[in-house]
Amino acid sequence: MTQSLSLAGIDAHYGRTQVLFDLDLDVARGELVSLLGASGCGKTTTLRLVAGFLPPTRGTVMLGDQDIARLPAHRRDIGLVFQNYALFPHMTVAENVGFGLKQRGMAAAERRSLVADMLARVGLDAFAGRYPAALSGGQKQRVALARALVIKPSLLLFDEPLSNLDAKLRIDMRVEIRALQQAHGTTALYVTHDQEEAFSISDRVAIMEGGRISQFDRPERLYRQPANAFVARFVGFETQIAMAVTAREARHVAVAAEGGASFRLDPAEWGDLPDRFVLGARAEGLRVEAGEGMEGLPATVHTRTYLGRQYQYRADTPAGTLTVTGGMTAPLEEGERGTIHLNPEQCCILPAAA
Repeated sequence: MTQSLSLAGIDAHYGRTQVLFDLDLDVARGELVSLLGASGCGKTTTLRLVAGFLPPTRGTVMLGDQDIARLPAHRRDIGLVFQNYALFPHMTVAENVGFGLKQRGMAAAERRSLVADMLARVGLDAFAGRYPAALSGGQKQRVALARALVIKPSLLLFDEPLSNLDAKLRIDMRVEIRALQQAHGTTALYVTHDQEEAFSISDRVAIMEGGRISQFDRPERLYRQPANAFVARFVGFETQIAMAVTAREARHVAVAAEGGASFRLDPAEWGDLPDRFVLGARAEGLRVEAGEGMEGLPATVHTRTYLGRQYQYRADTPAGTLTVTGGMTAPLEEGERGTIHLNPEQCCILPAAA
């Protein structure tokens, strides 16, 4: 039966090098949580620790009400789906899927019935007698998923399962994985470096950096309300400008950016603004228009790129060189001066630097 997962106070080392630092993580029963981050952030180490391939230096790993931190891997009742599929080449598809059931001593008739049902669920019932060498990458991944699910594990772990597939197949497979995980109500921990993949498949996402979790939240909140500068950059708010409130009036708040540029912000769109803050902006959050206005950030265009639905510019400003966008009508020329305005839907408010 599927169980909740809770990691508390986890430290982990490779030799003398510490790779996880006081890590806490809670995954509710039936929830799919992704660990997201760049190479070396600690996401795969966390997965290996839960799987039993690496012992923690300190802390607990609770699966349901049992601490499994010191249990060997084969006693943890965990299903694993690897990025390289890890199928047995000398076994048929049906034999691969039924391997875990056979290891558990299940009778052959019951095993065949469960395998047939699972292969039907993943759309591979017609491939039961084939060997892995005769399958496509997507078919192999379905076999690996079926093998992990058929044993009805307490927890299902995914180690970058789609990284070996082409772009279109990755999209198709992540939909299938999510549908099967929800249909079975299986608790799952999913590791990926792909932000779109993590956001599309997960109930919650933990963004990791340097062996720690920087923010753990729903995808929508991570994307719109990052908690700090690192998470903001990770989800696309590459531009970050220090700002200060200069006046508060009934219908707007006046703020000044680096270099003295001013903006009037509507509290209904921006919420309560602290006296000092950092504005995080995606390229779509900064829109350049021709001419020098009374408000906004003055800019001089030095590179223009055509993107189809809009132009993207690199522009010099008092706050540095920024990436901004502009409309399709009357595009700015290189060297032309303009003014940058803000689009609140593609901006966020971050704490001021200490």
